[in-house]
Amino acid sequence: MREATPPLDGIAVVSIATNVPGPVAAARLTSLGATVTKVEPPSGDLITRVAPGYYAELTAGQEVVTLDLKTPEGTIALEALLAAADVFITSHRPSALARLGLDWEAVHARHPRLCHVAIVGDPGAGAEVPGHDLTYQAVNGLIFADDGTPRLPATLIADLAGAERAATAAVTALFARERTGTATHHEVALSAAAEAMADPLRHGLTAPGGLLGGALPGYAIYAARDGFVACAALEPHFLARLEELLGARDHEGLAAAFGTRTAGEWVEWARDHDVPLEALPRA
Repeated sequence: MREATPPLDGIAVVSIATNVPGPVAAARLTSLGATVTKVEPPSGDLITRVAPGYYAELTAGQEVVTLDLKTPEGTIALEALLAAADVFITSHRPSALARLGLDWEAVHARHPRLCHVAIVGDPGAGAEVPGHDLTYQAVNGLIFADDGTPRLPATLIADLAGAERAATAAVTALFARERTGTATHHEVALSAAAEAMADPLRHGLTAPGGLLGGALPGYAIYAARDGFVACAALEPHFLARLEELLGARDHEGLAAAFGTRTAGEWVEWARDHDVPLEALPRA
């Protein structure tokens, strides 16, 4: 059978967004078939230096060009790219875009069919307030360890969730343009993405003692003989099977049972008995 044409085949995206959210959003659009041109300043993208492997993954299949947008030459080169593009992704503060002549009003006047996805920190007037993934997670209570002490997050929840929202905004803008003939501007706030990711905590679902925060014995992390396992027997049929097979119904009983085998042995056991369980990676 012939492979289906990617949904964004023929769509051109230009991104001047660096760091994590913009590149992740651009990579998502690339995976959907869009042709992406990533524009970097002469100093490059921070990810290149701190995580070159990640950078390579995010820019795979894209054209990366270096332009100094503070020079006439850089401005002219970017304008040529935008003239042929369908989507423009930025992650600058509004005032910075305005200084470059790249705010929505100015760009829309020059390129009326170009959709703009602007990734910002906070929405609206708050878009000028500086912040990063850490601050957005912190204000939403997402950086506490089990003992209540704050710790640096294991992943970039606001950045990655914001990137997915940015990719969705791009597709939404393209769909709206197809229906109405008019390009639109979409603001994606990372703080709003972090707030949405914190909803399970805010509503008590994952809070300490909540259903997914330690109250359910079948949904917990247990020490095995040589490591740890994450057991997610959430649905009643999984929980009933776990309790029947291990002969235990509470945290203490399950902890004692899981301590009798290695983490690897428990994973094999779980596959054999259709129980959702995985070993934690070794630290």
